[in-house]
Amino acid sequence: MSDIEELRALVREVIRDVLPKGLPVTETVNLSTDEDLAAFVKRLLDLPPDEREELRSGRKRFRLPEINSAPPVPSVPAGAPHGAERAGEPTPVRRIERGAVTEAVINQAARAGQRLVLGRAAVLTPLARDRARASGVQIEKER
Repeated sequence: MSDIEELRALVREVIRDVLPKGLPVTETVNLSTDEDLAAFVKRLLDLPPDEREELRSGRKRFRLPEINSAPPVPSVPAGAPHGAERAGEPTPVRRIERGAVTEAVINQAARAGQRLVLGRAAVLTPLARDRARASGVQIEKER
């Protein structure tokens, strides 16, 4: 047996010892409305006992879809007046007075359909700027 084959055999043995039932299963769930959440909770409550135990033990996990796979958030056209409206509704505004505005903040704003207004002491990271462009989040910096 070659060194690579021996190493692979050892890795397989360690995985069997550490994870006797295999790797955890992760399911992506899309929860965009209250009805989606209610249906998901009902589904969890109706699980048979063996699947509930998989949840308790961490063998079954759930995750939300990546922000890039969510529908794009419509943005206010460039040059539109302050407080422009989309489909008759005002765009929600989130003010950030100080600190670093990160990619996570942009992702939250995109999910909520918000426009960001940054105070003089707020700093936008380069990655956050790129994420905002990609997800259509408008950012206004106060001077």
